[in-house]
Amino acid sequence: MSKVILLVEDNEMNRDMLSRRLRKRGFVVEVAEDGAVAIERAVELQPDLVLMDMSLPVVDGWEATRRLKADSRTAAIPIIALTAHAIAGDRERCLAAGCDDYATKPVDFGALLAQINQLCRG
Repeated sequence: MSKVILLVEDNEMNRDMLSRRLRKRGFVVEVAEDGAVAIERAVELQPDLVLMDMSLPVVDGWEATRRLKADSRTAAIPIIALTAHAIAGDRERCLAAGCDDYATKPVDFGALLAQINQLCRG
């Protein structure tokens, strides 16, 4: 059975590129365009992994991650932060918010795939 990834990304171009590449690798990709929808979809879908853009409208990725990790229904779902924030301390901030790993944009797809394969449960 294919692994389900919830891709949370407000930039349409990034969302389309990443979802196409992940689907080519056999993943089922569901999308959310903001943090509020991401929380609802994560509860509903119980994905194997969440790719969370940290700069989102409505509810940002930091807060969405904190809420997902605080909810017993979604706390065990691994979350990889996707962020253009790549200055000193940003990785630590993402991990402190509850992310299980961190990837910078532009995305190194090979490295991201390795992170996904390492964190996907089951």
